[in-house]
Amino acid sequence: MQIETARLTLRQPGIDDAAAIFERYASDPEVTRFLGWPRHRMVEDTRAFLRFSAEEWKRWPAGPYLILSRADGLLLGSTGLGFQTSQEAVTGYVLSEDAWGRGYATEALAAVIEVASSTGVVRLSALCHPEHSASRRVLEKNGFVLDDPPTRRALLRTAA
Repeated sequence: MQIETARLTLRQPGIDDAAAIFERYASDPEVTRFLGWPRHRMVEDTRAFLRFSAEEWKRWPAGPYLILSRADGLLLGSTGLGFQTSQEAVTGYVLSEDAWGRGYATEALAAVIEVASSTGVVRLSALCHPEHSASRRVLEKNGFVLDDPPTRRALLRTAA
């Protein structure tokens, strides 16, 4: 399933995307420092993610998406849904450093929220590192509310 927004294309990743994902964001220590998954040290780490992604897409109505610029097709990052049940999922996003501060995360997240709602998700959550204020603002702009005030880590949104 491909999604288009005003400036972005979101699409399912494939094994041929491994090198671009690795180079654009997955191996960058600055990009990955607040993420819940470790920085990819070699392209085989990225291929393992892509195998996982393909399995998620087989099992659920959606999964990880790549975020690309509609203007030139440049890979900007990734987002998507991780289903816990048919009605409960988690989301997140990562963007290459040169894509930061342009509103891409907000735009991509809004599209993923629509996908979640259309697939029957009624509880959508996202984790946010307490020091990552820019990411917290993206989540809040998209209607997520703080679920765990002492740690400021978990933000959740009820998709309706």
